[in-house]
Amino acid sequence: MSKFKFKITVIGDGFVGKTSLIRKFTQGSFQEEYIKTIGAQFSEYIEDRECDRWELFFWDIAGQDEFHFLRPAFYKSSVASIVVFSLEENDFGRDSFKNVTDWYKEIKKFCGDIPIVLFGNKIDLVDESKLNDEKILKFIKKNAFIDYYRTSAKTGQNVESAFRAIIEVLQNKYKENSSVQMP
Repeated sequence: MSKFKFKITVIGDGFVGKTSLIRKFTQGSFQEEYIKTIGAQFSEYIEDRECDRWELFFWDIAGQDEFHFLRPAFYKSSVASIVVFSLEENDFGRDSFKNVTDWYKEIKKFCGDIPIVLFGNKIDLVDESKLNDEKILKFIKKNAFIDYYRTSAKTGQNVESAFRAIIEVLQNKYKENSSVQMP
């Protein structure tokens, strides 16, 4: 059995649901109360597939400005990233989307050309039929994101397929090597 170990950094503003998304994907659960991430949290996901073991370590990086100085160290050795913003139709949601550009620049600065997926979270809090993704789709195309997903950590909407997108990219990219460890 070949073993593959990867570090995936999950970034975005505070309170966009990064921790909840990871928990929903790795544990199938959702916690209503907001718990601020201090520095970073780590979650492991293991998948055995076609005689291979895939060990993914999700690094949930605190989005608050007071932890900015810690982030460069946390980015080290990331082979992929998930950038999360809130779809809420208020100042917080709009600002969290505007800040995706800064998150993107930061991950590129410290990690180079790694695969990135964009999650628009909290779809359960908006009327999905009224959303216009034109600006978002232009942004992901311009910046070569793998894809964009509207997600809800609460309901689970698109969580599995969104995480699967980044996992599939890594599996396709590294499958040719017999044993890959996190750098």
